[in-house]
Amino acid sequence: MTNFDHLAEQMDQIVARYPKSRSAVMPLLHLLQSDQGAVTMEGISVIADRLELTTAEVTAVASFYTMYKRRDVGRHHIGVCTNTLCAVLGGDAVYDAIAQRLSAGHNESTADGQFHLERIECQAACTHAPVMTVDWEFMDNQTPSSAVEVIDALARGDRVESTRGPVIRDFAATEHTMAFPDDGLAGEGTPVDAIMLAGLTVAGELNMTAPKPSSSAQSKEDHS
Repeated sequence: MTNFDHLAEQMDQIVARYPKSRSAVMPLLHLLQSDQGAVTMEGISVIADRLELTTAEVTAVASFYTMYKRRDVGRHHIGVCTNTLCAVLGGDAVYDAIAQRLSAGHNESTADGQFHLERIECQAACTHAPVMTVDWEFMDNQTPSSAVEVIDALARGDRVESTRGPVIRDFAATEHTMAFPDDGLAGEGTPVDAIMLAGLTVAGELNMTAPKPSSSAQSKEDHS
């Protein structure tokens, strides 16, 4: 049986953030996943006991959100968006190239446990399609060859920088950040680039402004 005593202090810190302890269930799941590589039944039981919830209530959260994994992810999680815009611009080809390189399919890990591959429905990064993520960090404007180069570099242990965030660490480290977001890395990389600001830039060049709210809308806002 797994002992989670080494996480007790961190769990207390997370729970202390919230007026109602049950609100801590999601960051606690990320903390446990950072330690175990997946959300295990033992971990679910520990969280349920700590928050005075049933295991069914914790399992409902863990099974609803796809970022919580029930099998060990290993060192790096690779997510490839194959939703509409990414697919049109080559997301399926990117996925196929990585799947061939890793000899792994959707929600499967490589034999050596270094990589876990997942098709992602949307990563909210359509401006930079096709997109993949490595341990939830963005790798934008990918091609089949560039995506495989990222995998090769990670396999060699090379330093890999995400395109809009910090240097790639590993799945466990990113999951720990999900539990403790204030990790000092928010300023790393270029979180906002010219592509994301294109609409605002054009609006400024054309002296465009948002229309003023109608009198009825303004009245509602004043009384909200």
